Amino acid sequence: MANNSSQSDNQPTPQERDWLDSVLLREFVEGKTILVGITGGVAAYKSCTIVSRLAQAGADVHVAMTLAATEFITPMTFEALSGNPVYDSIFDQVESSSPGHISLADRCDLALIAPCTMNTLANLVHGNSSDAVSLIISAIDRTKVPVLFAPSMNDAMWNQPSTKRNIEQAIADGLIQIGPGSGWQACRHSGTGRMSEPGDICQAICEAM
Repeated sequence: MANNSSQSDNQPTPQERDWLDSVLLREFVEGKTILVGITGGVAAYKSCTIVSRLAQAGADVHVAMTLAATEFITPMTFEALSGNPVYDSIFDQVESSSPGHISLADRCDLALIAPCTMNTLANLVHGNSSDAVSLIISAIDRTKVPVLFAPSMNDAMWNQPSTKRNIEQAIADGLIQIGPGSGWQACRHSGTGRMSEPGDICQAICEAM
């Protein structure tokens, strides 16, 4: 009897795809302007992979960093990976035509905060725009532009009542949560709070697009 199954039956499921493959990513992000906000956590090293793969896939990637984030990874690293200047101060004036954070917020097709620390999560929820990341995010129209965040903190911080309240409010405000995962943490604890892996985050970006 002939096999009538379609070719699509043999296609990999979303979970089986390599979401770090620049060819696959290009289908979703080529020509798109993406903001990646980096905050002060050791998981910032994972964001190097995300920025690099998005840029290789043809996205116009712009990076903003909190002051704490620059203690983990230098802005020069992200400038090299993205091909664009890095915003690491609320006083940055990268573009002369308008305040830098407003111009970038207006052009964004998607924003990602990864890692998103406990402190940055609180800033996002309570409207504190005292650093470059929260300032640019505060100028984005969330009704038009998806804003994703990937929490990263140790297990005790993740399980704080304040964190749970802030997560609930962030989702209610329209932010899209990615992770976190569970496992070994830099603080030598094992539990929930690990930032999701770059491939999972890139998948979330594509789905949001």
